[in-house]
Amino acid sequence: MGIESLIIFLLIGAIAGWLAGQIVSGYGFGLIGNIVVGIVGAFIAGLLLPRAGLTLGGGIIDSILFATLGAVILLFLLRLIRRA
Repeated sequence: MGIESLIIFLLIGAIAGWLAGQIVSGYGFGLIGNIVVGIVGAFIAGLLLPRAGLTLGGGIIDSILFATLGAVILLFLLRLIRRA
């Protein structure tokens, strides 16, 4: 993985984490937290969404949307665990 790919990877994670934090109100993790939430969300989306029949293209916007969906799922799961 080149340095450009790593920067894009981290940027997509940060944007997806920030968007998920805006969608699921009450969550603000800062830059590093948003990156982690976005990357974990992308991993969750990569596992769950294709099995549900949802696929997106290969562009950066599509990657951000995909990672954001996964991050929203992650934040909802965290919210459910905290309330239990």
